[in-house]
Amino acid sequence: MDVRQSPEYAKYLEFSGWIVKECKIENVKCKIFIKKLPVFGSIIKIQRPEVVPFDEIPKLVKKYHAFVVYIEPLTTAQPPLLTKHGFHLSKSPFLPSKTIHLDLTQSEEKILAGMAKDARYGIRKAKEQDIKILRYEDIKKFHQVWKKSVGWQRWVPSLKSLQLLKRAFAKNALFLLAPNLGGTIILTAGNAAYYYQAFTLKEGRKKFAQYLLVWEAIKKAKKMGCQIFDFEGIYDERFPQKSWLGFSHFKKSFGGKEIEFPPPFIKFSNPILNFLAKISRFSVSVW
Repeated sequence: MDVRQSPEYAKYLEFSGWIVKECKIENVKCKIFIKKLPVFGSIIKIQRPEVVPFDEIPKLVKKYHAFVVYIEPLTTAQPPLLTKHGFHLSKSPFLPSKTIHLDLTQSEEKILAGMAKDARYGIRKAKEQDIKILRYEDIKKFHQVWKKSVGWQRWVPSLKSLQLLKRAFAKNALFLLAPNLGGTIILTAGNAAYYYQAFTLKEGRKKFAQYLLVWEAIKKAKKMGCQIFDFEGIYDERFPQKSWLGFSHFKKSFGGKEIEFPPPFIKFSNPILNFLAKISRFSVSVW
């Protein structure tokens, strides 16, 4: 199960103003998220479902006057069915289309041995400088440090968004902080831990704090019983974003197996827009 199909993530979106619907197909649950818009009716998104509720989608489109349905498949078996039901490839995903899964059932020693030299070096150098990684409960302070780390150049989630995330995930959300150096948010769901968000101050990069933050997150996830550490996105040649190359190199240095998801699919209620989607892989960013 992907984190976006977890009860905790459903709570988070519900707290954030989304309508959450759940259906069951052969005892497999699927969560559907609906966002009402002031003018266009609503949008529907279904992310990483184990099953696609094709019978329910038209009912929800009609009930909530949805002008678009967006699905990001979990497996390669789903795209042919999506095409059969009138969905078309979209130009860009909203979720990372490629990621890395690190096997946490291995011993810490084996995980370390599987890392690249720069990751092991970064962890060792951070330890030598006696950097402390703390689990932080003061979300307001965490947010302040994050904003300070990137200034106005980069987007930072709002304080309210982080507070709602913590409220929804409770003990399954780890806010880890290397004071005045950097931080990361780890979400756990099912048997996996997700490297959800991260930031590093300039001084933190000099001291290799980002490597120690990931290593401590991996160890904590193991202690919590997680079997997979999902790095939540790396550079994907199918949807090239050059800005992803740097942090993708960083994530790959910890080892693990690359996982590639099927491309996203989209379907408009308006026949003309849906025709454009078919011939040009038209996509709109609406959230």
